Amino acid sequence: MAKRKINMGMVGGGPGSFIGAIHFNGAILDGQIELVCGAFSSDPEKSTITGKEYYLPANRVYGSYQEMIEKEKLLPEGERMDFLCIATPNHVHFGPAKMALENGFHVVSDKPLTFTTTEAEELVALVERTGLVFAVTHAYTGYPLVKEAREMIKKGELGKIRKVVSEYPQGWLSDPIERENQTQASWRTDPGRSGKSGCMGDIGTHALNLAEYVTGLKVTELCADLSIMVEGRPLDDDGNVLVRYENGARGIIYASQISAGEENGLRIRVYGEKGGIEWVQAEPNRMEVKWTDRPMEIKKPGNAYLSDLAQYNTRMPPGHPEGLIEAFANIYRNVATCIQCRLDGTEPPAEALDFPDVYDGLRGMQFIDKLIESSDSEKKWIAF
Repeated sequence: MAKRKINMGMVGGGPGSFIGAIHFNGAILDGQIELVCGAFSSDPEKSTITGKEYYLPANRVYGSYQEMIEKEKLLPEGERMDFLCIATPNHVHFGPAKMALENGFHVVSDKPLTFTTTEAEELVALVERTGLVFAVTHAYTGYPLVKEAREMIKKGELGKIRKVVSEYPQGWLSDPIERENQTQASWRTDPGRSGKSGCMGDIGTHALNLAEYVTGLKVTELCADLSIMVEGRPLDDDGNVLVRYENGARGIIYASQISAGEENGLRIRVYGEKGGIEWVQAEPNRMEVKWTDRPMEIKKPGNAYLSDLAQYNTRMPPGHPEGLIEAFANIYRNVATCIQCRLDGTEPPAEALDFPDVYDGLRGMQFIDKLIESSDSEKKWIAF
């Protein structure tokens, strides 16, 4: 079968959406994916506006995800969408994902995976039953130097891991801007749309995912303290978690949206017996490697000294910065490769299987449950 572009449909990402444009630009960056249809808003008029912005034909712009999935399924292969991108608020992740899987479409979903853990478990069962590709855009794992850190630790270059600190401070919710109907703040602080956790569900799950991805270790116990610092806010806006890893390592995961002056301060530090690494998302093209017996090294993407996995996920030569769009694109490229291999009847290369999946999404939902259980408990330490 001749290779072709992989067709994407999108739900969400309409007027006022931040994440929709990120998904779109990441998806099309490598030229392997084309947006062919969308239900961009629950308001059909707004969906039409966005469809025109993407130059889609009117008959491929839908008023609901249900209509889109039903009508796309009737189109011939090669014309219909191959997978669904979900770029909606949290409470509208499960419905489109479930219906897409039930109708034979692959899925790429924004995080968190679902609104509840029960819904996440249902999606896991559906993916296992259908065998369809399902990716979750924990996109920070897509950076080349994050891949490099993972490979260094996997090869034992740092020795046994002893300490992991993963943090994600922001300051944009230091004031109650949700009361001024600021779009992003309004739904993220609303339990009816965000879920049972605010800050930790939104960005704390990224800190967990990054720590477990880089180290290859699972958190087995946690002790959490979740707080609401802005009076009257119904969901946590700050969280501090002590964690224990399966190999005996200790660590800290914290996230905050009331750390005044912070922008998007995701950072990870991992310390082993021989050395440590530090990577900061705001400066993603630099990673410090610190040793017990020699001077600190600085690694940068695009160089031949990096691992094969890091180089596979790098597009530019040294000195040319790559950022969030490229990190998203690394996930989408791998998804496109896996779908293309299925169309061809071939096995995808190992590098293409390196993306966050439905199990990572489930773990994020379980993490939220355990955080709340620990924070509300007198016992504090909770098995995870």
